[in-house]
Amino acid sequence: MLENPRSPRVRSVAKLASKSSRAESGLFLLEGPQAVSEALAFRPELVMELFATPTALERHPEVAAAASEADLDIEYVTEEVLDAMADTVTPQGFVAVCRQFPTAVKDVFAASPKLIAILEEVRDPGNAGTIVRAADAAGADAVVFTGRAVDLYNPKVVRSSTGSIFHVPVAVGADLADVLVRARAAGLTVLAADVKGDDLLAARTDGVLAKPTAWLFGNEARGLLDEQLELADRVVTVPIYGHAESMNLATAASVCLYESAFAQRSA
Repeated sequence: MLENPRSPRVRSVAKLASKSSRAESGLFLLEGPQAVSEALAFRPELVMELFATPTALERHPEVAAAASEADLDIEYVTEEVLDAMADTVTPQGFVAVCRQFPTAVKDVFAASPKLIAILEEVRDPGNAGTIVRAADAAGADAVVFTGRAVDLYNPKVVRSSTGSIFHVPVAVGADLADVLVRARAAGLTVLAADVKGDDLLAARTDGVLAKPTAWLFGNEARGLLDEQLELADRVVTVPIYGHAESMNLATAASVCLYESAFAQRSA
């Protein structure tokens, strides 16, 4: 059992909360029983190390079973060691070290996608992870991070996705113009989500949402620039029927992705 929270091994794991350490090592942190379970179920070959407290394993024997199935040893640690490793204030008893596994942009479009989400300079890790989760839930084929977006392997992005990063292909570091060229070549209609656009209901009525679609979402603070909006086939807004001043980006993206999912399945 690991008992010293200041040991070099513990510190090397904790360093993965830093973007520079993640970039140098090609690894990232995974925390909590749900996320670890998803990794072991869908991409066990990515899990390099798994640490857990005895109490956590008693509460979640299914994680121990999944690790055994993946032929992965679990390293027992004290609560103090787990606290030192984890990025969260109140960790849930499990920390894993995983290999990063971004998907190449060309592979996203080579798979003939019907629905994808493009995140242009989305900086908030909570928003980014939640949109990945929503895309997964809506049955989207991929998510693409373009421009100076948040790091996909930021611990908060990983936590907010609740394991969905292991379910849906995600490409990172792409150029927006190049991605949109590839999207159109793959037969996708590009819909930009922006307050300047047409009502989403009109797009639904026109039958646009039933077509293979690439949804484009912009930065939380400034949205999409005019020149970026001009690259889209249509600009659409999620209407606000109540008195809310605005809608959170991740919430709006979830609505857009599900509207497309409903329309495509109805068609």
